[in-house]
Amino acid sequence: MAIAVLNALDTAKTQWYHMTAIVIAGMGFFTDAYDLFVITTVSKLLGRLYYYDPSTGKPGKLPVSVNNLVTGVALVGTLSGQLFFGYLGDKLGRKKVYGITLIMMVVCAICSGLSFGSTSGSVMTTLCFFRFWLGFGIGGDYPLSATIMSEYANKKTRGAFIAAVFAMQGVGIIFAGLVSMTLSAIFLHYYDTPGFNKNPAEYSDVFSTQPEADYLWRIVLMIGALPAIVTFYWRMKMPETARYTALIEGNAKQAASDMGSVLEIEIQAEQDKVAQFKAANEYSLLSKEFFRRHGKHLIGTTTTWFLLDIAFYSQNLTQKDIFQNMGLTEKPQFVNALREVFQTSRAMFIVAMFGTFPGYWFTVFLIERLGRFKIQLVGFFMMSFFMFIIGFKYIELRTHKYTFATLYGLTFFFANFGPNSTTFVLPAELFPTRVRSTCHAISAACGKAGAMVGAFGVQTYTLDSDPNKIKKAMLFLAFTNMLGFCFTFLVTETKGRSLEEISGEDGGNGSNGTGGKNETQMTATPVTS
Repeated sequence: MAIAVLNALDTAKTQWYHMTAIVIAGMGFFTDAYDLFVITTVSKLLGRLYYYDPSTGKPGKLPVSVNNLVTGVALVGTLSGQLFFGYLGDKLGRKKVYGITLIMMVVCAICSGLSFGSTSGSVMTTLCFFRFWLGFGIGGDYPLSATIMSEYANKKTRGAFIAAVFAMQGVGIIFAGLVSMTLSAIFLHYYDTPGFNKNPAEYSDVFSTQPEADYLWRIVLMIGALPAIVTFYWRMKMPETARYTALIEGNAKQAASDMGSVLEIEIQAEQDKVAQFKAANEYSLLSKEFFRRHGKHLIGTTTTWFLLDIAFYSQNLTQKDIFQNMGLTEKPQFVNALREVFQTSRAMFIVAMFGTFPGYWFTVFLIERLGRFKIQLVGFFMMSFFMFIIGFKYIELRTHKYTFATLYGLTFFFANFGPNSTTFVLPAELFPTRVRSTCHAISAACGKAGAMVGAFGVQTYTLDSDPNKIKKAMLFLAFTNMLGFCFTFLVTETKGRSLEEISGEDGGNGSNGTGGKNETQMTATPVTS
């Protein structure tokens, strides 16, 4: 049972409104990535500023528990926000909730740079409080951006469009390194000092940790509000998706009007068809019918995202501790505080530019040719392969920094030309309109649970740059990626079909769960009152 407004969306040629939607939703992900990962560039600076202990003879360093909390609290907020806003996206509408998440991100990014007090405890408490709520807002962006893009796109390029939105995460990571690197270079130009070990012992940290550095980390965090502010107006101008308006609200006339103006064509409302379609798909998330149709896919999307994010966030949050062994940064005692920020940011920028960033766009350009299923399988396998080599040969590779850097960069490349992109795309396509945002939120929240394993668990093995501990961490991540490879067989290929065909909302069999395309189509049975 084809509905005119949905058919118009599925068969529409790529137009300006598609590009606009990608930019608007993508700028949200740019902001998300910048805010989540920029903390990596300044966390060591926080230790030097607030946790110097003269008795150690070394620069100040965040205690393990404080470091994990500072870098991981936003992930806890993200998990909570995904579940909360994902549910509201199905109940109140995608557009209504979309603006709230952006406002939270702006306010909390700015407040992250403020402190209610000057002691280490008060500064860290303030930072963690606002980064939790920053993460809460970021969490809402995951299910809403994916759902909006999937419901706007045509069926031939839907995967590429959703992947393009997610690829802005890579741009955000690059800018996190670039902004920190640029600002620290400017500060260094005016406030350069000798390294820690080049000052009298009793004044080493005092002279090598510039007081002006306390402004640097605040400015770096607060800049994360800018892209969200820029896109707020355009986000509020976007109409509600036709699928939500028609299939959940049951307002065929409004859906046809909204999409008719966007596509610049005349679309028939077909209220009777919409009413029949809506009545045939009233089952809830917790119903037996949902689990019969979609239970296996939900297990697949949640487990693969969980396992992927253990590795992905472990890589991103711990890279500052591995950079020394790659020869990209010097040991803290040889540099001053601002130069340490500069070197860490520069290394993060290099890895993101040449390892992380290309993988996202390989996915964008190839996802409609290769399909989501193959890209995810290959990505998980290659991540596991390269991490196993790094872990098994870690001690030897430390003396071959270019080989090490290449292997390490390839793990980032195949994460993004692989499961980091596809685990975002698939939940936006596999599930019916009525629970699409919620199911994406559940899948994403499981991902953030995996990220928390990385932030609070794996990261403890890398903080002191102990080669044996890092070796164990890499072998563990290789194992989790191989598990992700296995659980990928619970999801199916979705390319080339409408959302209603995939989910079975059109009365067909939906996804057959084999990783291939279900060719069987059935006619929906009209529901009579």
